[in-house]
Amino acid sequence: MFVIMVRTFSQQNRQHFLNEMSSGELDLLIIGGGITGCGIALDAANRGLKVGLLEMQDFAAGTSSRSTKLIHGGLRYLKQLEIKLVKEVGRERAILHENAPHIVKPEPMLLPLIKNGSFGKISTSFGLYVYDRLAQVKKQERRKMLSKEEALKKEPLLRDEGLKGAGLYYEYQTDDARLTLEVVKTAFSLGANAVNYCGVEELIYNESGKVNGGVAFDSISGKTHHIYAKKIVNATGPWVDSIRKQDRSLTGKHLHVTKGVHIVVDQKRFPLRQAMYFDVEDGRMIFAIPRADKTYIGTTDTTYRGDLADPTVSIEDKNYLIKATNNMFPSINISVDDIESSWAGLRPLIHEEGKSPSDLSRKDEIFLSNSGLITIAGGKLTGFRKMAEKTVNLVVKQLAEEYRGSYPRCETQHITLSGGDVGGANRWENFVKEKLELASKIGFEKKKAWTLIHRYGTNVDKVFERFVELNKYRFNTECELKAELYYCVEEEMVVKAEDYLIRRTGDYYFNWRKSMNRSDLVNRLLYMIQK
Repeated sequence: MFVIMVRTFSQQNRQHFLNEMSSGELDLLIIGGGITGCGIALDAANRGLKVGLLEMQDFAAGTSSRSTKLIHGGLRYLKQLEIKLVKEVGRERAILHENAPHIVKPEPMLLPLIKNGSFGKISTSFGLYVYDRLAQVKKQERRKMLSKEEALKKEPLLRDEGLKGAGLYYEYQTDDARLTLEVVKTAFSLGANAVNYCGVEELIYNESGKVNGGVAFDSISGKTHHIYAKKIVNATGPWVDSIRKQDRSLTGKHLHVTKGVHIVVDQKRFPLRQAMYFDVEDGRMIFAIPRADKTYIGTTDTTYRGDLADPTVSIEDKNYLIKATNNMFPSINISVDDIESSWAGLRPLIHEEGKSPSDLSRKDEIFLSNSGLITIAGGKLTGFRKMAEKTVNLVVKQLAEEYRGSYPRCETQHITLSGGDVGGANRWENFVKEKLELASKIGFEKKKAWTLIHRYGTNVDKVFERFVELNKYRFNTECELKAELYYCVEEEMVVKAEDYLIRRTGDYYFNWRKSMNRSDLVNRLLYMIQK
């Protein structure tokens, strides 16, 4: 009798995937499971490479879950005259919206014009006009210039004093951690293996001194695996210099790690209607964005030299954001006590002598060491697909030269991400309506169903199926929670409660009290699954 293992991205299959990776030579081993590493895995797998990816924490546990959660169109890059970057990220934003409409959505953004502020009305109007053209913004999303009265109608909380008007333009909101998950799940569906909580502790070299593998430690099982590959890519974000140091190739350019902090306040204390991008007294700009029943504010930008795995939010960070917010919205008068949750993320930027953190370029760069280690550093969330394309282009070029193979070009711009196959972004609203009707038929609470549809896209059917199955048992409770958690364990490799509460759902940041109330139950359910 033959036993066929169903290939699912389950935590229960982690050991199997590690055994597969260590059983023969890979074409490509990727170190790092943030958005860049997962994007590389997707591109490489789609071109037919045998791919393995290892992440020492959970997928997106670092920078890729701690951003402003926007797919930037590049307005700030226009201010720095990085014209090529503005054009590229504008195009990438449109591609992501089409390929993942459930987690990349248009968000109108108000840019208030304040007397003696960074932006004048004429320069802002011209700048947004140029931005619209360079970024190829859709006609219905092009900039509008508003009078003071129109700006206050859009957002009544705005300060009246010194307000001259506003510019209205579009950014795209996302869930950065979920975007990373959808990318790695899509890579997995194309044949890549990827495992979380398994870090590369040591690089392996052949007799010629060329890197050809890594010693990986699985922190869940306690087992060590030797994994070999023709090519190794270091995509570890803030840790890239640590890997380069281990490779003895940390020379020349290096990282300048900066910290960005965001705080979350309840809508009852800060009932913001309209997403905002506004001036701070020190010349920087920060965002205030409504999300469900909360408003989140950020970000700071300071040089960071602490623990890369656990950047903390200081009282100075909080006070900076509170002061800036109260200055632009004086009627709310929020304080540090109103902060419900916060996060600190690290930006792995390329160091440029004499530049402040805010002035450093967000461009990415590839470093190639004498050992053959390929390192990708810098960059932004919006540009992950192009970063992956550049990296895989180099990988396949080397493979073709060394092994006389041939590989197709990048086609990821045409790949619908996991959960996004609704028939195109224009069909998204119809899809939501259809799934809400289905949720009503099976007895799933409407508000929760709406959240899950926007969280999982077409994969919400798998959550609903589990809910129906659980409801067959008369005394079963918390069926909605269980259905979602079981899906995340069996299809999104949740290993720990924090994986589910922080990165799969975002509840730890945007529904903090509910998250805390449910943490014990989530831990008990995970224990029962893993037993």
